[in-house]
Amino acid sequence: MLDLLVIGAGLAGLQAAITAAQAGARVRLIAKGLSATHWAAGTVDVLGYAPAAEGAAPALVQRPLDAIAGVPAPHPYSLLGREGVASALDSFVALTHELGVPYEGSANGGNLLLPSPVGAPRPAFLAPRAQRGGDLSRPEPMLIVGFQGMRDFYPELIAANLNKQGFAARAAFLPLSLLNSQHDRNSVQLAHGLDNPRVTAKLAAELKRLLKPGERIGLPAILGLANHLGVLDDLRTQTGAVIFEIPTLPPSVPGIRLHAALRKHVEALGVRVEIGMEGIGFHAEGDAEGDAGNIQWVETSTSARPLKHRAAKYLLATGGILGGGFNSNHLGRVWEVIFDLPLTVPQQRHQWFQSQFLDPQGHPVFRGGVAVNGDWQPLKGDGTPVYRNLWAAGGLLAGGDYIQERSLEGVAIASGRAAATRLLQAA
Repeated sequence: MLDLLVIGAGLAGLQAAITAAQAGARVRLIAKGLSATHWAAGTVDVLGYAPAAEGAAPALVQRPLDAIAGVPAPHPYSLLGREGVASALDSFVALTHELGVPYEGSANGGNLLLPSPVGAPRPAFLAPRAQRGGDLSRPEPMLIVGFQGMRDFYPELIAANLNKQGFAARAAFLPLSLLNSQHDRNSVQLAHGLDNPRVTAKLAAELKRLLKPGERIGLPAILGLANHLGVLDDLRTQTGAVIFEIPTLPPSVPGIRLHAALRKHVEALGVRVEIGMEGIGFHAEGDAEGDAGNIQWVETSTSARPLKHRAAKYLLATGGILGGGFNSNHLGRVWEVIFDLPLTVPQQRHQWFQSQFLDPQGHPVFRGGVAVNGDWQPLKGDGTPVYRNLWAAGGLLAGGDYIQERSLEGVAIASGRAAATRLLQAA
């Protein structure tokens, strides 16, 4: 029998599987689909904005690790503490360097400000090396280059918005045929094309022609997949300029690079990863009446009868509403889709949202989730664990709107590692 079944292939699930496998546990990871890494910017956001007081706008956080002490319970950071989060992030950075997808932060330990796809400053604690050159604290003016006909990347909009905020930038276009002979290609297909050194060389020659002395160059995040660092180094060497990527709309090439590297690593540790496994049920047995006891198996859907996955312990990391870990209906009920765990999400529709779409307080429906104890085990209303052999991590946890406060990846990495550590210690 497996020691651990991890459900969910996002950062929390992968981090938990890596932690457990490195400790010698027999682990399997299953997931319904690919993770949120495929639609996010590819950065690691730890805390971009402090939770807003009533009637106030969220405040930009300069030094997120220092701000963790002020995050109230039941936010996962209140269980982890500053040292717990910092230790997990240090391990993550070391791992990304080992895997060839290096992540870097600011020299002073604060948030970076990076240009978003619409030219807004976006706080991030760690960024892929290719995005690090876009740090808006750097003095060089920016040349934002797009490709005519490329979907969802508008260099003129980015440059105009950066200029309005005091960051010097100008825009330029190159023909899409420089990268691909096809007229309709998405960001992933364009990144594949740039793995070809001849395509990279053609792009470098055109960038050099556009470049003015002292400028750095911002490009859509398509600079290679399998040979990403090689593409980045070639462009920097051939142009003599700092080259940086700006995230595009999904699919996210930086997120795909990170997910692929972590999946390859966890599989090398002996973890079997199975995507396309939708959890639809489970069976648990208790020792006495009223005792939910231990989960015996989790079922996933197939074209025939459900497939049972048995393990000694289970870790749930399926995400919240946006990740697909929760579902809802028109009556206002919100539920966790596999174990039907108790949620702190309001169960009346009129309580889900504030009256204003962009309310600085965020919306209650996104702040609710699975409440856990200090061992990361889901809790019942009386404060006792729902099941003795179930743990939880990542975006499904109660206590914060992790997208609004820009903490989703930090919560995932730190809670995934912490939950795996605690379950390994459990009898």
